[in-house]
Amino acid sequence: MRELSIIFPSYNEAARLPDTLRRVLEFCRREFDRFELIVVDDGSTDNTEEVVGEFEDVRYLCNEVNRGKGETVKRGMLAAELDTILFSDVDLSTPIEEALALMGAIDKGADVVIGSRRFDGEKQVRRSWPRRLMAWGWRTLVHLLVLEGIHDTQCGFKMFRREAAREVLARQRLEGWAFDVEVLYLARRLGYEIAEVPVEWHEAGDSRLGFFSPFWMALDLLKVRRLHRKLRREKEGGAGED
Repeated sequence: MRELSIIFPSYNEAARLPDTLRRVLEFCRREFDRFELIVVDDGSTDNTEEVVGEFEDVRYLCNEVNRGKGETVKRGMLAAELDTILFSDVDLSTPIEEALALMGAIDKGADVVIGSRRFDGEKQVRRSWPRRLMAWGWRTLVHLLVLEGIHDTQCGFKMFRREAAREVLARQRLEGWAFDVEVLYLARRLGYEIAEVPVEWHEAGDSRLGFFSPFWMALDLLKVRRLHRKLRREKEGGAGED
């Protein structure tokens, strides 16, 4: 039986949600035997709740205050009830149809699958030069400080087996944009198999990253190893005992 939970972290996305939800519902009804859509509202000030309420097949969760994308994704992932869970940006920068490619990697044994814009065989990627430069700098920092061997940590299109999601997300501590690196770091340290799958991706015209976002993300990056020192010691100790 093919089943999928899809999580949409959302902040002031009332204008975009109707088209997105209609498109995703149509896709899910066509491709899956069971599915659930969960919109997690990160304390929006628009009428997101009213918009989501118009869709009977969509669950709505809401943070009382704005917590950040990391905490919002975490809440949705831990609330999901089906065996395979995807989180996606509301703007569908990665078309929802690419979920089938990620599910193919799950079927082959992966526990965590990244929709990758920087992987051999990547599909069409449209990105401005400033964003390309920022992505290059971020990727270099990630490889040097935290996580080698993963081409694209930041694409907002990732799929998990439920058991992996629950163990990894329960340990997640970062609430902001750098949470992706922390989650992938934890998945690797906990022994889960991570795969990258090339996806089509188009840059949205209204990125939520502010001018100082790269600075705060870099500070969060430095926190990842410190936050999970105990886990590293446990793994290193366990390896020595085998």
